Amino acid sequence: MSVDVIDDRLARRNSFILAGAQAFAGAMPTIVVAMGGLTGHYLLGADKSLATLPVSTYVLGTAMGIYPAAYLMKIFGRRNGFLIGAFAGFLAGILSWYAIMQGMFALFCASTVLSGFATAFTQQYRFAAADTASDNFRPKAISWVMTGGIIAAIIGPQTIIYTKDLFDPILFAGAFLAQSGLAVLAIFVLLWLKFPKAEKKVQQQGGRPLLEIITQFRFIVAATCAAFSYALMSFVMTATPLAMIACSHTQEDAALAIQWHVLGMYAPSFFTGSLIQKYGKEKIVALGLLLLASCSVVALMGVDLSHFWIALILLGVGWNFGFIGATAMVTDCYSSSERAKVQATNDFFVFGVVSIASFSSGSVMNAYGWDKLNLVMFPAVALCLVLLTMQWIRSRMATQAQEEA
Repeated sequence: MSVDVIDDRLARRNSFILAGAQAFAGAMPTIVVAMGGLTGHYLLGADKSLATLPVSTYVLGTAMGIYPAAYLMKIFGRRNGFLIGAFAGFLAGILSWYAIMQGMFALFCASTVLSGFATAFTQQYRFAAADTASDNFRPKAISWVMTGGIIAAIIGPQTIIYTKDLFDPILFAGAFLAQSGLAVLAIFVLLWLKFPKAEKKVQQQGGRPLLEIITQFRFIVAATCAAFSYALMSFVMTATPLAMIACSHTQEDAALAIQWHVLGMYAPSFFTGSLIQKYGKEKIVALGLLLLASCSVVALMGVDLSHFWIALILLGVGWNFGFIGATAMVTDCYSSSERAKVQATNDFFVFGVVSIASFSSGSVMNAYGWDKLNLVMFPAVALCLVLLTMQWIRSRMATQAQEEA
């Protein structure tokens, strides 16, 4: 391991830069998620059953982009890989704008696939910060990067509000064109990244077989909790704008609800890393899962604007604790030479599950309604809590065995 990896000055520098890039690159998904379903509804004819498909194809694009993103970064390095991803986001915004202007629903769905592909690179920001961090600083490095999402939570919805009607009477096209501008800003920030030259050599080493790594019980628990934390968040969030419109709330209300949700997702990142260090990864993941369940409890209590906003804030905070804690658990499962393949496999699994959740969200919403959709949360959370309890018991038994030896 190189000196740069042990010295956290580089990790702090990269975490700060990646947080800045997250502020702009992280605002792009907000536009797709908040406007994707409404744009689909606008572009479709009488049958609106596929209105949330653009959001689902976005998530699918993220899952499809995980391995290509990892491969490109392995070949060209983290910095150049992130620049490729941001450029893909730029192209996606242009394509989305053109599809809306031409009234082409299928092309719009294709453009959100490309947006998802760009997000696959953005999802690697958290791992990139951890790559150059010491064991003690790693949870904080991941958490620091996620704080960029706080600015993204403001930039994304405000971009929507000020640009969605730029091409009136054609709705929403301006917001997606603005996505390209955000990608350009992300590119500028990413140019300042630095990674040790030794990193590329380390990445090319094999390490243990992938199957041996991912069949560790700790990895199974971590990946499952990460996947369900993200999938449940996506499942509820995807349907929320349509549910709000159906309950006579405005498009601006929906955009602001997503803004509060994204703030909830990223604002806790200022202290999530410290909480993990103090209480342990498993406890913070468990807290996140309980907060996700509380989101659905609030959502089932009513459909006033306050119910939607409080539920989405809880959904965001729950995602933050669950996903960051689970990500930190994943980083315990591999060495430096194994990280590229393990990170890619973890994210492919996570976003594969998220894709299923996102695709099913619109169908469940249309077929069964908002209340039934929220009921799905409880058995999924219960499963993750059982796995975490089993992991905690195994860890305690292993520690006792070491002490007796």
